Amino acid sequence: MSTPGLTKWAYPLAEKLLSEPLPRRWAHSQGVAERARTIASILGVDAELLEAAAVLHDIGYAPDLAKTGFHPLDGARYLRDVAHADERVVCLVAHHSYAWMEAEARGLREELEAEFPQELPHLADALCYCDMNTTPDGTPTNPVDRVIEIAGRYGPDSLIGMFIRRAEPEVLASTARVVERLATSKRQPA
Repeated sequence: MSTPGLTKWAYPLAEKLLSEPLPRRWAHSQGVAERARTIASILGVDAELLEAAAVLHDIGYAPDLAKTGFHPLDGARYLRDVAHADERVVCLVAHHSYAWMEAEARGLREELEAEFPQELPHLADALCYCDMNTTPDGTPTNPVDRVIEIAGRYGPDSLIGMFIRRAEPEVLASTARVVERLATSKRQPA
């Protein structure tokens, strides 16, 4: 069960951390949250939880928060230790978009998994869907183009370029599961 008021708390926090130092990242985060609203019908009581995690998912990029250089871990630690956020939001941020694969490449997987348990698979899929269907500028895209964009932006031989290509099959499967849940929910009688 989600805590009411999560989005009213999450948006100002994300804006404070991202809007000035990283306006493009702030635009992306707002777009990811917008995608979360479009799939609220399949999330039930967790719709607000997902939207809060969506707008907060990249706060670990904020210069004041970047400690390890691995934004899911830095963001989750801030949310847990400083912002005292809902534990489920914290865990979604920590593990968003197959973060464990990048953590593994950075030698941080054990640390990530020891500190933050994974959230329910359908919510992890939903956050990945929202993130991978949003451009860096916050506009809609598709997961194939998003993976290409990420690999191109960082370079194919960079740690992130290699991570996103390795994660691509998982990202595509995750987003496909959300699309199927949306299609199934639309076929259900009212």
